[in-house]
Amino acid sequence: MKLSLALITLNEEGNLTRTLESVMPLVRDGEGQIIVVDSGSTDRTVEIARSYGATVYVETWKGFAAQKNSAIDKCRADWILQLDADETLEPDLVGEIQRILSSHSGSVRTSYIPDDSLVGYWIPRKNFFLGRWIRHGGFYPDPKLRLIRQNAGRFEEYGAHPTIKVNGRTGKLKHALIHNAYPTLREYLDHMNSYSSAGAELALAKGHRRFNLLNIILRPTLTFLYNYVFRLGFLDGREGLLLHLYHANYVSWKYAKAWERARNPSDTKRKPITQ
Repeated sequence: MKLSLALITLNEEGNLTRTLESVMPLVRDGEGQIIVVDSGSTDRTVEIARSYGATVYVETWKGFAAQKNSAIDKCRADWILQLDADETLEPDLVGEIQRILSSHSGSVRTSYIPDDSLVGYWIPRKNFFLGRWIRHGGFYPDPKLRLIRQNAGRFEEYGAHPTIKVNGRTGKLKHALIHNAYPTLREYLDHMNSYSSAGAELALAKGHRRFNLLNIILRPTLTFLYNYVFRLGFLDGREGLLLHLYHANYVSWKYAKAWERARNPSDTKRKPITQ
């Protein structure tokens, strides 16, 4: 078996079909497996996953890194592709991954020359906001280390955006993941509310406990100016303006929440951060 797909899910029926359809050429006919770790979906997520032949595990939410590691620990193929449920593969990326897997396995003749010292591959990502591909302001190519050898690495916690750490050399792929995270403003703001709570925990760990106008006002303003003006975010039109404006708000929320939590450390009414 060449490839295992690792996914974590929570109420992803609106995205999951598109995601699994895009990866089927890589896993059908015994070429791979699909592992889904679900954290208690109340919609049709689990049903959809099983209809595509996925092995589904329902587990209590443990945090982003721990949940993703639980999924990759269950993978049995030589290579593991980790995706989020709102990501799909460009058709050209599917072909590129197929050629790489074949070159490493030696199962077919290919123009790719395998480098067996590589333990993972970075994949560029196209982020879509309100239906528009955001090309500027630091949102592209947005490389993600998602294709790794079995036992080559694990996720490390970094708030809502854990990253895979590997031991060894990595390469880069040419074609992109498609990230359809934010088709509506409501979904974007809901995500930023959750992500800023995760970011607040990291800010607290770094000692940001005071009500600091530098973090609450100046840092968000500079973030907006840097991404929207100097990194050419204005070239992405109205969608770019809204994205960078609300991303700056996220920065302010993060430090405000860190201050709030430092002031009320015994607040037991806080809900755990989930997907």
